[in-house]
Amino acid sequence: VQLQASGGGLVQAGDSLRLTCAASGRSLGAYNLGWFRQAPGKEREFVAAIRRRGGTTYYADSVKGRFTISRDIAKGTGYLQMNSLKPEDTAVYYCATSPQSTITSEMYSARAYDIWGKGTLVTVSS
Repeated sequence: VQLQASGGGLVQAGDSLRLTCAASGRSLGAYNLGWFRQAPGKEREFVAAIRRRGGTTYYADSVKGRFTISRDIAKGTGYLQMNSLKPEDTAVYYCATSPQSTITSEMYSARAYDIWGKGTLVTVSS
């Protein structure tokens, strides 16, 4: 399976964006889905994740209450709705999948995700 994140762009602080993660070769439906981001000069960090079974969601504290992760299993796509964007949200955003067996503590860790897509750049101006 190959993943592609899209929907990034240049927005002003306070604006919203919705990122989409699409898969080719196989549906996303069989996996957990995560979003990560990497800002210039910084390490990749966890943003949000959603389990395949049950739809439990996980968020980084920095985005909790502003971002919402979701997925359309029938379409095999995932989404990250980002509201009230801040300049510190500026980064390249990546979607990735992990096996359904991933334990809770590992849902926040990039090492649990074995398929990664090309990222999409989100730039938030002040």
